[in-house]
Amino acid sequence: MKTKTYVKGVAALCALAAVACTGVQQSRGDVAVYLDESQPLEKRVEDALSRLTLEEKVGLLHAQSKFSSAGVPRLGIPEVWCTDGPHGIRPEVLWDEWDQAGWTNDSCTAFPALTCLAATWNPEMSALYGKSIGEEARYRDKDVLLGPGVNIYRTPLNGRNFEYMGEDPFLSARMVVPYVQGVQQNGVAACVKHFAVNNQELRRHEVDVVVDDRALHEIYLPAFKAAVQEGGAWAIMGAYNKYKGEHCCHNQYLLNDILKRDWAFDGVVISDWGGVHDTREAIFKGLDMEFGTWTDGLNWGATNAYGNYYLANPYLELLRKGEVGTGELDDKARRVLRLIFRTAMNSRKPFGSLCSPEHNAAARRIAGEGMVLLKNDGGVLPVDLSKTKKLLVVGENAVKMMTVGGGSSSLKVKHECTPLEGIRAAVGDKAEVLYERGYVGDVTGDYNGVVTGQDLSEGRSGAQLLADAIAAARKVDAVVFIGGLNKGDHQDSEGADRLQLGLPYGQDAVIGALAEANPNLAVVFVSGNAVAMPWIDRVPAVLEAWYSGSEAGNALADVLFGAVNPSGKLPFTFPVRLEDCSAHSAGEYPGEGQVVYRDGIFVGYRWIEKERIEPLFAFGHGLSYTTFDIANVRADRTSLATTGRLRVSADVTNTGGRAGAEVVQLYIGDKLSSLPRPVKELKGFRKTELAPGASQVVEFEIAYRDLAYWCDQTHAWRVNPGDFEILLGTSSADIRHTLPLIAK
Repeated sequence: MKTKTYVKGVAALCALAAVACTGVQQSRGDVAVYLDESQPLEKRVEDALSRLTLEEKVGLLHAQSKFSSAGVPRLGIPEVWCTDGPHGIRPEVLWDEWDQAGWTNDSCTAFPALTCLAATWNPEMSALYGKSIGEEARYRDKDVLLGPGVNIYRTPLNGRNFEYMGEDPFLSARMVVPYVQGVQQNGVAACVKHFAVNNQELRRHEVDVVVDDRALHEIYLPAFKAAVQEGGAWAIMGAYNKYKGEHCCHNQYLLNDILKRDWAFDGVVISDWGGVHDTREAIFKGLDMEFGTWTDGLNWGATNAYGNYYLANPYLELLRKGEVGTGELDDKARRVLRLIFRTAMNSRKPFGSLCSPEHNAAARRIAGEGMVLLKNDGGVLPVDLSKTKKLLVVGENAVKMMTVGGGSSSLKVKHECTPLEGIRAAVGDKAEVLYERGYVGDVTGDYNGVVTGQDLSEGRSGAQLLADAIAAARKVDAVVFIGGLNKGDHQDSEGADRLQLGLPYGQDAVIGALAEANPNLAVVFVSGNAVAMPWIDRVPAVLEAWYSGSEAGNALADVLFGAVNPSGKLPFTFPVRLEDCSAHSAGEYPGEGQVVYRDGIFVGYRWIEKERIEPLFAFGHGLSYTTFDIANVRADRTSLATTGRLRVSADVTNTGGRAGAEVVQLYIGDKLSSLPRPVKELKGFRKTELAPGASQVVEFEIAYRDLAYWCDQTHAWRVNPGDFEILLGTSSADIRHTLPLIAK
């Protein structure tokens, strides 16, 4: 880290000296225009571009190591350094290998998975998240954070869903914008991924997604568009899959037509690692920077083959032969220079910080606010320590570290508080905390050279583990089962999808037996995906805790014992069966060559409501330790014209005896549509914190555009005049009030 910073500084000083000796036009004294930060960005870009040789321009466009691209040392233009996110800053790897570099100062804070962030339904938490992780990236001297991810939750089998923000495009769009802004205020580029229609890990390099334009614009693109046009994202990462027969990392329609032309994106398109396949397509179809190409053009795994990348020597040769022009090259170089000036050559960016108390506090706060109380019959939660003298914790996920593994989001953390550690710390001497494993899942504890140091080996048989857990459960006042998924293959992990909706490792049998042994049972899931719950009617309390990062255990204890009142809401639907999901019922998964999205716009709750399917837990669902009332719902008008806006207000009251927060959700339904439309679509949400008995007015603004659908024929947003409906509630299935609305 320090070496790189030193090199960058020396390069900049050398540039000043070199420019002074050349006699070229200067902007101020002996400072070149491109080095003068008082000059407009585009003027600096053009000045720098004019000084580059053909070889230097091409050199900006491809990697020189696993995570860096070359600058222009002659001009003091530094390298660009990327790092994996989006939940923490990846440990350093060797120059040309995936193996660990062996640094001792590259630990980080692990922040909760993005499913947890989305579950807060609170843009303020997203801003805090982006600011905090951006500070860690800046301190580690990174220029590009490879995240956040905003691919839509189409199937609960997608192993990478935990890295994304759920099934709804509106929720994802509102949550991604402050994340991007928070990261970039540190002079670090957010690289929003994976663009686009990347909704499965199985055959991710091969599948050619077939989806209609309407679904593309209504479901799969809005979060990316918001990140670009509202968040001002400086980078976008292409996806591995194909769309319209072209790889997404060099795709005319996605990158040139939509991203760069329609959305006026001025940043860089970065390939996913190994996502580039052809030099000419990379030149003409929108790619700007090539990373991680696995070949030298012929063979897998060639070392230090960066000169043979598709946008390296092969591109240079075409240029020298005159077979391609320089227009595309200059556009790409401009974009990379723009990125460098915004990041690596930004002297005004803050210093950042790493593993600070503030970051731990942020991780804990976000984790606690994102946990979702799915069920709580009889007030089993929070655990009352005045009545609980013996508490039994069961489950492997109570002790297993979850920051290691899962693919590129695997981290090397300074510390990780496990659920059992957090529970014991919170309980102290108020009660006796016992532990039984109950089942054996994944005993591994390493990924890409990072080792947890945990010994999870087990000598007891599965039958004995279950028997021991049942015997203990009969002797205690309350039981907390902590299970779910992990970061192993075919669970929540990059590169592979889940094999089933059900829980692995025989957990259903353990939960069922515990429910028989002790009625005072709370089930806690650590996961990034929905799971089946065949025992749901026998278990009084269920809490979704997600992958919660460094402070997972403390955050969970906060919720279990009532220091934090849960306020999270599901960012995706929990189906009863896999067949209840649109991808598995109406669409295709995983596909053979092609995967056809026949479900179209009907994804998640849109499909559930269209087909009148009863979900296990609805989109937007989440309980509290208190209760809320929504009343006096009113609108300032009943009709909406093209340029008009409508305001909706409601009074929210905490009717219980404990402080808490409620998320009021606003949906809009088209009652007389001339084409298929969802029963309703999320168009607004407000989270409000209230003391017992307190009330607050929440307000929403609805624009004419909020009533629109994407018209395939005109390739534009369109509103069919007629009757609409405004619906307010606390989930997609819990609508408390409706208001009529006429679109003129």
